[in-house]
Amino acid sequence: MAVPLLMSALPITDLSRLCLHTVTTKPWPLAVAAKNYAAAGLKGITVWRDSAQNHPDGIKDAGQLCRDEGLEIVSYVRGGFFTALDGAGRQAAIDDNKRIIDEAAALGAPLIVLVCGATPGQSLFTSRAQIAGGLAAVLPHARASGIKLGIEPLHPMYADSRCAVNSATQALDMALALKDDYIGVTIDVVHLWWDDRLQAEIARCGREGKLFSFHICDWKNQPCDMLNDRGLMGEGVINVPEIRGWIEQAGFRGFNEVEIFSNRYWSMDQGDFLKQIIAAYRTKS
Repeated sequence: MAVPLLMSALPITDLSRLCLHTVTTKPWPLAVAAKNYAAAGLKGITVWRDSAQNHPDGIKDAGQLCRDEGLEIVSYVRGGFFTALDGAGRQAAIDDNKRIIDEAAALGAPLIVLVCGATPGQSLFTSRAQIAGGLAAVLPHARASGIKLGIEPLHPMYADSRCAVNSATQALDMALALKDDYIGVTIDVVHLWWDDRLQAEIARCGREGKLFSFHICDWKNQPCDMLNDRGLMGEGVINVPEIRGWIEQAGFRGFNEVEIFSNRYWSMDQGDFLKQIIAAYRTKS
C-alpha cells in the first residue's frame, strides 16, 4: 500500500516535546545541563552514560536531580557494540550491556539507545548475526528490568567499525525477528535522511509498534568531520519538518530529541548554543 504523502508536520508552537541529549552540550556536567535545560523551558533530557557515570553522587542521584528539575528522562545512551572477532569479546559486550540496563534502571530511563557495532575483518552479514545474538542474550534482562531497547541504524559511512545496521528496514526487520515488545527502532534523521524507503519504513515501524524514539539535527553540506560536525536544524540539507511529519503520521507522540556532535558548538558558550538550539527547533524542525 502506498504511503500517503505528507510534506511536513504542523509548526512547533512550544517546547513541550523538546528533549536534549547531554552530549549536545558536552562541556556541561549533568547537574548544570539539567538546570539550564529546565530554566530554558525544556521538558525532556536524554542522558549519556558518561554524564551519569561522572555525576559525583552516583547514577540514581543523577536521575533524581533531572526529575527534581522537572525533566522527563527520555532515554539512556548508549548500549550496543555487540560485534567482535572472538567469543570472549562478544560475551564482554553482552555483560556490559546488562550493566547498562542496570544503570538505566537506576537512572529511571525507560529506553536504552543501541549503536549495535561492526568489526573490521568480518563481513557485515556476520556482524549483523552477532548483533541479533547479542540482542537476544540481553533482552530477558531488559524485559525483567522494564527497560526497552531501541536499535539505532547508522549512516552507511559508519558500517566499517561502528554499526552494521544501516537502514530503517534492517533495524525493523531485526526487531521484528526477535518477537519481543521490548525491542524497537530509534530513528535519527542524520543517519537516515538519504533513504528513499524511509517514509514507508517509518510507517511500518508505527504499524508494528516499534517506533521508540526520534532524534534530530542536520547534515551539513561537506562536513569537516564525519562524526563531530553535525549542524543545527536548518543549517544543512535535511528536511527535518518533513521527516517529523512522517514520524507523527506514524503515530509517534514522544519527544523530538536534539542530538548534535560538534567540535565547533562545543567550543562556544553553551548558554548561547542552547538559545540557538531552541530558535532552530522552533523554526526549522
